Amino acid sequence: MREANFYHAAPDGVLQCDLCRHYCRIRPGSSGICRARRNVGGKLFTLAYGKAVAQTADPVEKKPLCHFMPGSITWSLGAPGCNFRCANCQNWQISQMIPDDSIPLNKPEEIVQNAQLAGCQSITCTYTEPTIFAEYALETMMLSRQAGLKNIWVSNGYLSKICLDAIRPWLDAINVDLKSMDDAFYRRMCGARLDPVLDSLRQIHRSGIHLEITTLVIPGHADDPAMLQRLASFIVRDLGAETPWHLTPFWPEISWKMQETPPTSPEMIEKAWEIGRKAGLSYIYAGKAHSDTLCPRCGARLVARNTTPFSDNQIERFDADGRCPACHAPSPIHH
Repeated sequence: MREANFYHAAPDGVLQCDLCRHYCRIRPGSSGICRARRNVGGKLFTLAYGKAVAQTADPVEKKPLCHFMPGSITWSLGAPGCNFRCANCQNWQISQMIPDDSIPLNKPEEIVQNAQLAGCQSITCTYTEPTIFAEYALETMMLSRQAGLKNIWVSNGYLSKICLDAIRPWLDAINVDLKSMDDAFYRRMCGARLDPVLDSLRQIHRSGIHLEITTLVIPGHADDPAMLQRLASFIVRDLGAETPWHLTPFWPEISWKMQETPPTSPEMIEKAWEIGRKAGLSYIYAGKAHSDTLCPRCGARLVARNTTPFSDNQIERFDADGRCPACHAPSPIHH
């Protein structure tokens, strides 16, 4: 165990964790909602430090990021625990795991070395929520930057402003799951609230960190057209029409608790794509039919992607000079 950095003692002596929007008040011998931070003897300890339970090299498009270093390879890692309890989680085996000493220690230096040996251009904290292992993530990010690598997070957006301020100097790009525009969905499905996610998204947008949004379209839970219209309109209004929106299908067989829910139909994904276009979004990624990056001004192809499978990493770029090859409008792609 390692003492945590993001906490303070409340006037009544209870420790308050300051990492995420739950702001857990943790009494001696107890853990926070994420189960990865524990009050031991009046100090808060992070149980997830160095506990990288998953590591692999991935195409950056798999995060998914389509406007940040397309075609590059990123080193993905995750530590056990999460501050959400999403019934649809597809990484539940590790997100709901309680960190313990059976997991071998992987120092930040080793993570960076692994990334370099794999020929990666970046390191991504993903699989579980990076916020809950922020101390580990931060040390890795600092070493990664020194090594000339970029830093990426895949997050549920429930991080506190304190956490965001700490990672801002080191974070290059983030994909945030905006699961729904209904607070009832977040309370029922995730054990969280909607407004803190929206507030974090606005702060991330203002910070200048490259931001992309993902929405898992779950039949009967997160596929209502009116809700999707509100969600797309929020992105346009508060984050900008050029913010990429990724629409992904739900697969019940890999979910934590939703095996009886039907999978998302291609027709529903297409309908959600149409809703986003009508709302004014410039870049919507939805399966093979909508995987390429097109110039919003003239429709010319800026990036072509072979999405079956992503692991082939077949990417072709046509915006080498940073502009559309047809109308010469600026490309939205971050090199």
